[in-house]
Amino acid sequence: MGKLSTHVLDITAGKPGAGIRIELYAVAPDGKKLLKQTLTNQDGRCSAALLEGPEFQAGQYELTFAAGDYFASQGHVLPAPRFIDLVTIAFGIADPEQNYHVPLVVSPWAYSTYRGS
Repeated sequence: MGKLSTHVLDITAGKPGAGIRIELYAVAPDGKKLLKQTLTNQDGRCSAALLEGPEFQAGQYELTFAAGDYFASQGHVLPAPRFIDLVTIAFGIADPEQNYHVPLVVSPWAYSTYRGS
């Protein structure tokens, strides 16, 4: 059985994004359901898998990262409204036997992601 994990890299400072609030949602035709809320640790990772075991199923999901709050807490002077505030990554899990790693590389002005394992 696979699992879902993530990590955050602050490319402005070249360090892990520690203390970033993350929300995980399951997405269905009738709406979204919040599955988990967590904070990244000092290494920019979640202390445990976001989904694993019987909870880790094929389907559509969203990860929302509170990047704007993180950068404000780091002392960045940000415009109002923030250019990058909540970063939402919508993705699908096709094969729950595999590991899915959905990292976020972020600055106050840009972000990217990719599928890791």
